Amino acid sequence: MRSIVKEFPGVKALDGVTFDLYEGEFHSLVGENGAGKSTLMKTLSGVYPYGTYGGDIVIDGETRQFKTIRDSEKAGVAIIFQELSLVKELTVGENIFLGREPSKFGLINWSALYQKATRLLKDLRLPIDPRVPVGNLGIGQQQLVEIAKALSQNAKILVLDEPTAALTESEVETLFSILRDLKERGVGMIYISHKLDEVFQMSDRITVLRDGKTIGTEDAKNLTKDKVIARMVGREVGDIFPKTSHEFGETAMEVRNLTAYDLDNPDKKIVDDVSFKVRKGEVLGIAGLMGAGRSELLMSIFGAWQSRSSGEVLVEGRPVSIGSPSEAIKNGIGFVTEDRKRFGLLLEQPIVDNMSLAGLKKISGAFLTHRSRETVAAKGAMQSLKVKANSPMTVAGTLSGGNQQKVVLGKWLLTHPKVLFLDEPTRGIDVGAKQEIYSEINKLAKEGLAIVMVSSELPEVLGLSDRVIVLHEGKLTGEFTKTEATPEKVMAAATGNG
Repeated sequence: MRSIVKEFPGVKALDGVTFDLYEGEFHSLVGENGAGKSTLMKTLSGVYPYGTYGGDIVIDGETRQFKTIRDSEKAGVAIIFQELSLVKELTVGENIFLGREPSKFGLINWSALYQKATRLLKDLRLPIDPRVPVGNLGIGQQQLVEIAKALSQNAKILVLDEPTAALTESEVETLFSILRDLKERGVGMIYISHKLDEVFQMSDRITVLRDGKTIGTEDAKNLTKDKVIARMVGREVGDIFPKTSHEFGETAMEVRNLTAYDLDNPDKKIVDDVSFKVRKGEVLGIAGLMGAGRSELLMSIFGAWQSRSSGEVLVEGRPVSIGSPSEAIKNGIGFVTEDRKRFGLLLEQPIVDNMSLAGLKKISGAFLTHRSRETVAAKGAMQSLKVKANSPMTVAGTLSGGNQQKVVLGKWLLTHPKVLFLDEPTRGIDVGAKQEIYSEINKLAKEGLAIVMVSSELPEVLGLSDRVIVLHEGKLTGEFTKTEATPEKVMAAATGNG
């Protein structure tokens, strides 16, 4: 891949990235969240078609122009995304050959399909019955079926994007055994992972991306974890963040021994025995890489996690029982969710309805709604947060991303929370809107609100937080004061090397 450039509205996701792969090589691609790793691989695999990016893709000495995923598959490229693409109602064999079923006289030849699937699974040493519905398998076996599906296309280049995120240790070892066999057969593999132990265990070479640019490629034997982390981080926290000097009060919320289990694999802990406190007037940052359990931790506390969980939550020293978001709101917890369009806003409704939604009883009354009270409250919040809109009746879906985020923030502030959760509070908004959100976070902390913030942007965590806790694979692996929290220390803890 030569000088690849990929832009989205207002964002240059890839800025002249160059990447190469040898036959039979295991080449890891690492970087912080948002560095451009997945975007680069989506370009290679035809998810982003030719014409939507700049640069060249060259395979076996020939420049290729993929217009669809099928075009890249024909050229020998197979990609396995972190989110599996299997149809759980269909059998293993049906999934492996979906869209490429062997046929006879225009009809699917089921006998041939299952014979081919059996041979493939046996060749990969996978003890899986091809006639079993995929939904009956555990998430680890489903991941292995996804790999079998990719290899059924005679892939010469296999891309794996965070393939072990949902696997147990034994399933990871099974996967690596298969990958070693594939390497001996000459399959080139591109491995994307935040788990540096795995990266160093398997890699021939390692390429680091940062901010959409290639930082460097080097033989794994010449690198250390510390060197890779330094290249991943590689920048200072800028002046975009407000100068903070918060005065802390009493403990606003305490979480004790919280454990939450994976939705798809009920025996796997996604949050593992995490405890922490946040004080009034404090911004507590939660750092960690993708799949570390940060969002799941907040959702479990808030009563929004759909799998089982255990632990204890205290608000202002009082134990509380939270089984649903409505109970969390009653106990003084607000939650600006990661995906504002899916979980934070009613896009087709006006600003006033969105802002009054979570605190309707407080704003409008317990029995009858008073539109005038809602409008006054919404106008006040719009003015305080500098929402750019003609009136509270402006439809939320017509606003820019930054103004939509301010509406979501206003919604929760109108509940008068004691603790405010912020999950990726500036995702998808421009720098100007980010600065306004940062100033508001600083202002709220100075007013005594306890804030717990998750962000995938390490400079954001370091620039806003009074204290930082770090998660790795669901476990708390580090805690740092503002002066202790350096990019290198936090990234080391986030990769399990703290």
